Amino acid sequence: MTINCKGALIDLSTPKVMGILNLTPDSFYDGGKYKDEHSILKQVERMLSDGATFIDMGAYSSRPGAEHVPEDDELKRMLPILELILNNFPETIISIDTFRSKVALESIQQGAAIINDISAGNLDGDMLNVIAECQVPYIMMHLKGTPQSMQKEATYDDMLKDLLIYFSKKVKDTTSKKINDVIIDPGFGFAKTTAQNYKLLGNLDLFKTFEVPILVGLSRKSMIYKILKSSPKEALNGTSALHTVALLKGANILRAHDVKEAMECIKLVQELNVNAK
Repeated sequence: MTINCKGALIDLSTPKVMGILNLTPDSFYDGGKYKDEHSILKQVERMLSDGATFIDMGAYSSRPGAEHVPEDDELKRMLPILELILNNFPETIISIDTFRSKVALESIQQGAAIINDISAGNLDGDMLNVIAECQVPYIMMHLKGTPQSMQKEATYDDMLKDLLIYFSKKVKDTTSKKINDVIIDPGFGFAKTTAQNYKLLGNLDLFKTFEVPILVGLSRKSMIYKILKSSPKEALNGTSALHTVALLKGANILRAHDVKEAMECIKLVQELNVNAK
């Protein structure tokens, strides 16, 4: 199971870590933490040295109830930092977390390798055309509504069935556009209650039927710290526990704030898999 990132084939049969770099002032965990070139480069260097295969840059917070960010502001946040990282770490495989086709296109033209779209094309009708034209790996997440409205959208007749139908249609859409490398993300915390998130995690292996890589974004989310009655800052241990479950259920990419600890989960599960045979 491989994806082509600017000519480099990345084998996802061994799970990989995608390090999170938030460029927004209001992200739920590390918003506003990376404000200057030094802090940004230091964090990227740390994540790469800790074992991250990908760096996922986001300039539009998708936390529940986040403020809307104009497209020009997203580009102004994103493009200079993308250039900065690639100038200093030119081999970095950068994923761009955006649902806007213009941001995706300009980022790819500047050297980004992957597009991570929380809406799977639903919030910008031209997104799939851009992906098809540029032929970059495309992460499609499940989302109902928008980041501003999604917490009111956590109603389903049958959540698992609805998500399977959703991704069946999305995979078909990308196939029809001849998009080669597709990754699915079930969207933990997006239009889902805490109970729904755990039901989804417990049945994550259902999504292996699509025969495409599965990305999970569980890092320090409310489904962890609400259960533990703590906070995002105190949710690392819980994150590692759920990362382990996700890996056992078939996750191929862990999108994480804490790369070192996510890599440790991968190494331990790999050892388990080898010796359980």
